[in-house]
Parts: sequence; structure tokens; C-alpha cells
Amino acid sequence: MTSLVAIIQLGILILTLSVFFLMHTFRNQTIQSKTRTRNKTRQPEQNRHLNQASRHLNRARSTAHKAQHTKNALSEANQALSITPKDPSVHILRARALYIAGHRATAIRSLDSALSLPAAKFLNPTERADALVFRAEMKLAVNRRRRVDSAIEDLVEAIGVSGEGSESKSEAMCLLAKCYEWKGMIEEAKNAFLKVVDVDPDSIEARNGLNRLGP
Repeated sequence: MTSLVAIIQLGILILTLSVFFLMHTFRNQTIQSKTRTRNKTRQPEQNRHLNQASRHLNRARSTAHKAQHTKNALSEANQALSITPKDPSVHILRARALYIAGHRATAIRSLDSALSLPAAKFLNPTERADALVFRAEMKLAVNRRRRVDSAIEDLVEAIGVSGEGSESKSEAMCLLAKCYEWKGMIEEAKNAFLKVVDVDPDSIEARNGLNRLGP
């Protein structure tokens, strides 16, 4: 009788693991399919505008002519959006250009578009996590006191969709810890900083946070 129960339990365990594996595989295939669909449906003209926008954005970060390259990046991104307004990657690129230009509130609205349906369904987990962290940073930059709770929501979601050990997860955890610290939630802040150190023992920011909060 005991051996029969053990066999049944083993069978249930195998079935549970099989279902989990199939669901995980199906989820990954669905995400990859959506990403491929997004890339395939892009028109050549849109790709050209996207490439130009990315090029100007990179130059805006590394050259003395930041204002002109940022303006050109925005122009190219807007032209790409006029062709496919539902492409989230264009909204994100536009948000980054707006951030460099100092238009943070408008950058948040572009990220809102990227992270809302129908555009959001074409983002893979890494893209979504990066966009959520970026939006949280923008919210805190615009008005930390009023938007810290909203930023925390974005960061918690970013952590949930990020892969283990990913850069975006570590970044989100560190910023989340700071948000807790700003709200006076000391234990939550310590725990978040400790999780960052577990993933990235060399994180100076997390260790400084722990030193700042004390034992």
C-alpha cells in the first residue's frame, strides 16, 4: 500500500513538472513569435527611420552636438511612429530622446504608450523590464514625493518579469530599495539592498545603501 501511494505521488509530481515545462515552453514560443511578427511587419521605410533615430541618439550621448542630434532622433522617431504607431520599440526610443532633451513628462507619456495595449503585447520580458525601470526613473525625476508609489509599482513589475541575474533586475531592485528608503521603510529597503548584493556582490550602490541604513 505504501509503495502504491509513493508511485501515485511520483506520478503526480512528474505530471506537474511536465505541465510546468510545457507552459514555460509555450510562453517563450509565444513571446518569440510576437517579436518575430513585430520585426517582420516593419516596413523598410520605418526601419530606415528607426536606424537613423538610433544613430542620432547614440551620437547625442557621446558628442558635443547633443541638441541637434537629439532633435534629429526625435524627428526620425516621429516619422517611424507615423508609419506604425503601435510599435513599442519606437515609443521607447522616442522616450529616450525626449529624456536627453529634458522633456521628462513627455518621455513618460511615450513609455505609457509602449507599456499599454496593444503595443505592450509585442515587448519581450527584457524589453518590458527595461522600459518599466526607465519609466520609474522618469517618474522619480519629475516628482519623487508624489510619484514614488507609482514608481514602486513599475519596479515591482519589472522585477517580476526580469530573468534571474539580469542587469535590469539588479537595477530595478536597487532603485526599489532607494524608494523604500525615501518612504522611511527601512527594513524593506535593507532587504532589497541585500537581494541586490546576493545577485551582484560588487554593487557599490547597494553596499553604500546598506552602510547608510546601518545594522
